[in-house]
Amino acid sequence: MTAQRLWLTPQAHHRLRNELTALLAPAPGQRVPDRTRDLRIREISDLLTNAVVGEDPPDDGIAEPGMVLTVRFDDTGETETFLLGVRGAEHGTIEVYSADSPLGTAVHGARPGEQRAYRVPSGATVRVTLLNAVPYSLVRGR
Repeated sequence: MTAQRLWLTPQAHHRLRNELTALLAPAPGQRVPDRTRDLRIREISDLLTNAVVGEDPPDDGIAEPGMVLTVRFDDTGETETFLLGVRGAEHGTIEVYSADSPLGTAVHGARPGEQRAYRVPSGATVRVTLLNAVPYSLVRGR
């Protein structure tokens, strides 16, 4: 089985590498293993091992990791813009949704104008329309 490749910005990759280095440094006076620390080390290591760093997807308007998406929530008319990427790896000021989240799964592969639906934990169905999808590098400086 091949691990899923995860899209990261260069900044997020650098931050995760620094966090991993700090976590791997022996803590003063630490004698008992810290389970939370060990889990975070494993999580970061997995992210870095499977990372695709800063390689933009094609500018073809299709929703996929590494794209900044604008969606309209059809029931309310509200819009939201977010990066489809890896949660837990900061990407600056833009909101990040994982491709594995309900919204991320629903819009993955969508083209502008395409409506998708997903269920929220309450069981309700939310309908969204993809309005725009552009590579992260084209919007990060805005």
